[in-house]
Amino acid sequence: MKERYQLIIGYVGTIIMGIGLALLLPLLLLPIYRTEINEISYFVVPSLVAIVLGYGMRRIMRYGEDATLTLHEGGVIVLLAWCSAAIISAMPFILSGKLNFTQAIFEAVSGLTTTGLSVVDVTKTSHMFLLWRSLMQFIGGAGLAVIMLSAIIGPHGLGLYHAEGRSDKLLPNVARSTKLIMVIYIGYITSGTFLYIIAGMPWFDAINHAVAAVSTGGFSTEPASIGAYQSLPIELITIILMFFGTTNFAAHYVLLKGEVKRFFQIGEIRFMFFALAIAIPLTAFFSLIKLYNAVGKGIRVAVFELTSALTTTGFSTVGYGDWDSFAIFIMIALMIIGGGAGSTAGGLKQYRVYIMLKSLVWNIKGYLLPQNVVRQNYVIRPEGKYYVSQDHALEISNFAMLYMITYAVGVLILLAHGYSLQDSMFEYASSLGTVGLSVGVTAFDAPKVVLWAETVGMLLGRLEFLVVFFAGLKIIKDIRIIVKRKF
Repeated sequence: MKERYQLIIGYVGTIIMGIGLALLLPLLLLPIYRTEINEISYFVVPSLVAIVLGYGMRRIMRYGEDATLTLHEGGVIVLLAWCSAAIISAMPFILSGKLNFTQAIFEAVSGLTTTGLSVVDVTKTSHMFLLWRSLMQFIGGAGLAVIMLSAIIGPHGLGLYHAEGRSDKLLPNVARSTKLIMVIYIGYITSGTFLYIIAGMPWFDAINHAVAAVSTGGFSTEPASIGAYQSLPIELITIILMFFGTTNFAAHYVLLKGEVKRFFQIGEIRFMFFALAIAIPLTAFFSLIKLYNAVGKGIRVAVFELTSALTTTGFSTVGYGDWDSFAIFIMIALMIIGGGAGSTAGGLKQYRVYIMLKSLVWNIKGYLLPQNVVRQNYVIRPEGKYYVSQDHALEISNFAMLYMITYAVGVLILLAHGYSLQDSMFEYASSLGTVGLSVGVTAFDAPKVVLWAETVGMLLGRLEFLVVFFAGLKIIKDIRIIVKRKF
């Protein structure tokens, strides 16, 4: 056990070193924004601490590259890595005095989980801090542990790969898969940046918004988010990037191979467009057209906001203070559903909802068909036909129940602090689904308990619940074993 934990500590140390190096990237802006030179220490100090600490932890590792990680060990690494990354990433905010500990951890977790809820006033925030917020979403969006360890895991890190919630591998080799994910990820961000600049967005804003869109993060450099630009081309570019960000990376591989027909046959892709095809007209015609007194405006707002909600990105073009309960309910439902499995998005996940709906249809058909009929129920996934077993459907249903119980607890906490039922349901759906849209509950002066409840929700939503629970149980179990051996 000692040797296995040396392996775990070593891998976590590698990730901490990676975060330390990433903290130095905002300094690249100093030649352009020289007035921000007084903020260097806020990034350099935590960077050096992280690099030294991570290096010391890395030296503890005794295993070579052939060491294989189990799923439970991968879960422990992922949990420890995310908690460590959150604390280190929060340090610039704490050292600068911009945020207190609770607020800084909230902002860091929101960034790393690609949620986008924020307690920072972007109008009073320097370019280095704005870039750091976007970099956190870049790191978290591609999969913190998977990406940083892809070069050293080789084909042996399946436990870590699955613990990051990536069950659909693009290629047989884990390292090759993660490298391909990075190529796709950076390619979309680069393309998005150029398109934004062509559409008239300033270069610094373009970089930040491209990163936030593809990572389905939603951090913006403007208080009014995408709405600040009042530009239809910018909104269309953002919608496309949000779709790319919320799509399963394995499905991207299918599309990039030129298999367009096969791409649109994938079950969760079809479900995503079906959900929006239902939600957008209903919201536009029953709520937004009469609100904005224009058909075009109502449809335009509905398309952008509902896409942002379902993809769990969190960009917005309008506020929701004057939206009626019907439109808010649709938004809450889409935020709970969330994005694609194996993507940068959060939420219950479109794949799981799709399987539950298909299971309902299959069960109804089962009652109508003769008992001796043999049926093979399947869905189309990126790798091809997948025959859905009862155990798989039950596992998904159990996860959905756990998700909704957690959601109910979070809503109750917000209700206990005096927020309305509608606002509480909206805000915690946004937190747990790692969306980032807000009706005003999340703010600089929000109660600490509310911020911590949302922080826990964001972590659980990003790390898929079971990873957190199983990793926690393994740590507790191993501690008990160690204590028994000593006494």
